Amino acid sequence: MADEVKKEEKSCCADGKKAMSTALKVLLGIVMLVLAGYLLLGRSWWQHSWLLIKGCAGPFLVLAAVITFAIAKE
Repeated sequence: MADEVKKEEKSCCADGKKAMSTALKVLLGIVMLVLAGYLLLGRSWWQHSWLLIKGCAGPFLVLAAVITFAIAKE
């Protein structure tokens, strides 16, 4: 009986720590997205950012195609 209570207490604390860690990571991700949106849309260097995005689109598509072919080969 005492062993069951100890196991429940351990799992309770472990779940709480895991949930807190996940919540912190989600909050950090939201803060980063808001900051990125502000820098991309709210600043005057939108044209430069758009040029960078367009420049990265080609290599990204090549990488996605190679990964797709590797998955299809299996």
